Amino acid sequence: MSINTYLDNLASSLVLSDAEKRGITTSLTSLFSKIDNYFSGVSGKAVFGSYARHTILPRNVDENSDVDIMIIFDNPENHKPQAFLNRIKSFVNQSYSRSEIYQDNPTIVLELSRIKFELIPAYYAYGTINIPDGPSDWRYTNPYEYDKMLNECNQENGYKIKPIIRLIKFWNIKKNYRFYASFEIERKIAEELRFARYSCSSYTDYLTRAFEEIKKLPSMTNTRIDTALNHIEKAQMYESMARDYDAECEIKKVFI
Repeated sequence: MSINTYLDNLASSLVLSDAEKRGITTSLTSLFSKIDNYFSGVSGKAVFGSYARHTILPRNVDENSDVDIMIIFDNPENHKPQAFLNRIKSFVNQSYSRSEIYQDNPTIVLELSRIKFELIPAYYAYGTINIPDGPSDWRYTNPYEYDKMLNECNQENGYKIKPIIRLIKFWNIKKNYRFYASFEIERKIAEELRFARYSCSSYTDYLTRAFEEIKKLPSMTNTRIDTALNHIEKAQMYESMARDYDAECEIKKVFI
């Protein structure tokens, strides 16, 4: 098996199964219906984050995988986030009394059928979305602007960016002790690899470039990235010598 075939296959294995997708869809449909029936003063609901961007990892790979849900409240009296977090917690306690529920600032986490949903309050002000910056303050966000940037980057690079993001997130779990936040990885790759098509063509090229960009983030983990890059370089060397078995063994060391 070639290096690129291995990387392609591994990236493909890191997508949600059809069963997981059906479970999430069913839970979301029920959850949104319960939200509509329970709350007054809710102007909208939205799924965002890695699930919406199709960069989420399956739960059997990442037990911390979750689906982010924004509940957009009316907030004419400018209440602080904790007031809405309390309302969300009361809702899930009443509607899902047998499920695991806890607050993980600034969200309420609800676990249904081994799927984690993170419910976050938000409100519109002057055409912008505000989400909690801790329990006592709000901050502006525009998740759709980032989603647009990532989608454009992915399309312009032959749809290799999202698979590469999943591979780097998998490496971050398996080899890097989750040092980087998942969104930090996604944002860095999307920002820096927009024009990578001019110097990259294969998954190996893109993976190398992604590691080089991640290495620029503030960290103390550069030796782990160097180790990964060394494995990639050795795998390419073996492949150039027609030692395909050795090349495959070496590229696997990046992740397992």
